[in-house]
Amino acid sequence: MQRDAEAVAEQVFAALADPTRRAILAELAARGPATATDLAGRLPITRQGVAKHLALLAEAGLVTAEPGERRRVRYRLRTAPMQVAQQFLAALARDWDNPLAKLRGQLDGTA
Repeated sequence: MQRDAEAVAEQVFAALADPTRRAILAELAARGPATATDLAGRLPITRQGVAKHLALLAEAGLVTAEPGERRRVRYRLRTAPMQVAQQFLAALARDWDNPLAKLRGQLDGTA
């Protein structure tokens, strides 16, 4: 299970590394499901560029494609992979926080 969480977190971090993909996710979070054409109209990128980024976001599990009217595909934000990445970061922070607190105590002479 831990390995699966690390793999999900890795995909999420790779997807979030690109500012255009972050902008697409922000649009979906703020305005709800949208087509690639809708997103291209709101962002400074072509529809083809949006489609390419949406494919990568879907691969990372951050968006899901839903059939819409007239064969148009709408993309919806998925938060589950981001929650896995947040849990990964929280565990990593705990692994660092405890030893750093002990070191701080030793340096302050309180440990």
